[in-house]
Amino acid sequence: MRKSSLRRTCAAIAAGTSLALALTACGGTTKSDVKDDSSAAASAGKADPNAATKKGLTVGFLPKQVNNPYFTSADKGGEKALTELGSKYKEVGPSSATDTAGQVSYVNTLTQQQVNAMAVSAQDPGALCTALKQAMNNDIKVVTYDSDTKPECRNAFVSQASAEDLGRTEVQLLAEQIDYKGEIAILSAAQTATNQNTWIDFMKDELKDAKYKDIKLVKIAYGNDDAQQSFQQTQGLLQEYPNLKGIISPTTVGIKAAAQYLSGSKYKGKVKLTGLGTPNDMRKYVKNGTVEGFELWDPAKLGDLAARTAVALVSGQITGKEGETFKAGDTTYTIGKDGVINLGKPTVFNAKNIDQFNF
Repeated sequence: MRKSSLRRTCAAIAAGTSLALALTACGGTTKSDVKDDSSAAASAGKADPNAATKKGLTVGFLPKQVNNPYFTSADKGGEKALTELGSKYKEVGPSSATDTAGQVSYVNTLTQQQVNAMAVSAQDPGALCTALKQAMNNDIKVVTYDSDTKPECRNAFVSQASAEDLGRTEVQLLAEQIDYKGEIAILSAAQTATNQNTWIDFMKDELKDAKYKDIKLVKIAYGNDDAQQSFQQTQGLLQEYPNLKGIISPTTVGIKAAAQYLSGSKYKGKVKLTGLGTPNDMRKYVKNGTVEGFELWDPAKLGDLAARTAVALVSGQITGKEGETFKAGDTTYTIGKDGVINLGKPTVFNAKNIDQFNF
């Protein structure tokens, strides 16, 4: 078992942060003010989809946080894919999900070690840019996954799903659970988290629809992907808003902490909770009635696609330009605007299907 192991994010979720993942990780994925010709993807050479897949490469994975169950699952997916492709996997990263300076340092380390490619889940949309551009100047291919940087600072972004799908579906899930009326809150990760903020923007936009006219978003709280802080933030939300009907937490750490608080309180079953979580974290809360349903993507598949994208870039099969296609495993993917590659639609987990999953 790898050194890197368990603790939480997201999503995560995904996670998430997740699960998306232009999703997830999706943070600065689709910025209309960024022109295609300013991106790293557009400045790359011409792709040769028939080029042979190179072997013996080294791909470094840099998650937001090591020892985080979500990223452990994702990075194991990347490790497995690289092994199948005949290349080498390595992981480095900070122990805190808010250590942006640490992430910059690890990018520089991977550059100095002259890896062939790196897969990075960015804690901040802009803070890594200088270091990532330096890596690209050293002929290192840069893939972001789960959480993006600016398009010009990497070759491609592997998104959990589309950011729009993730943001809107979380609102839809909660709205159904609270019968489309009442006060709701969002429990996010860090205020600077690219993916979280993108999803939240789509949540706000979804709430503008007339069918949500009786739902009011009263607050966005931040637990910084820390279990204790997220637990305390949940408690604080319910003290400040005693009539709260529901909480959306688009982060695997946050939703688990919120579920833990709710399950031991008078609010269990009364205040609905959804967001991005992992089945293994949330199983007992679904089964004891604290949570009706939540969503995410399979992080192992996200890491797998990030690894295969990195190898395809180094092999010259793709450059990251919009419209290019490549095969990863049994699936053919098309690169979208600003070099975004979507893993697919998020999965909703509930009492009927949660035992079918193990991550």
